[in-house]
Amino acid sequence: MTEQPNTVRNKVGKCLLHNWTEERLVADLDTEETKTQIQRHGHRGILTIDQESKLENVTTFKAAYVPPKSPGVRLRGVRSELLEKHVAQMISEQIHAERTPPTPKTEFCSTTQTDFCVEGFVPLTPETTQVYDYKTDQAVTFWSENYQQIQGVTAVQTLKAPFRKSALFSTPISERLDEIDLPPDN
Repeated sequence: MTEQPNTVRNKVGKCLLHNWTEERLVADLDTEETKTQIQRHGHRGILTIDQESKLENVTTFKAAYVPPKSPGVRLRGVRSELLEKHVAQMISEQIHAERTPPTPKTEFCSTTQTDFCVEGFVPLTPETTQVYDYKTDQAVTFWSENYQQIQGVTAVQTLKAPFRKSALFSTPISERLDEIDLPPDN
């Protein structure tokens, strides 16, 4: 195959791989319209000769297929239809019952009822061994038990109240030397 000479010019646009066969066939139709009209609307007169004809809205499938027509009379009796509906309803209820088991009875019992309200339990208040005054006694906490390991706390004057106010850090040394008992340094 030899390559065809470039004597026939491509009038509309570039063709892929110099395939000008289609353009040569429609060259007679290109004389009336401009290049942009041809690219936008295509060539007129290729598919139909009548330019004013409208497209059909019926596809070939719709034209070839005709739905079957019913005979217009009842093919089954009323009793057989009702029997069939009843059997279908029974089967669906049976399958539904098999697939969804009944929900178990819920026990509305709180944690307090199960753990703290045991039958036969008698609460007893323990007897006190010492007399405590909650208004004046120092509270027992983690920090009051471990005050020796805390850094940055002033020296403890009394062991019963380690966190009371102390002005020892700002007291001049000359006044502290007059004291009989010096506080222990931690």
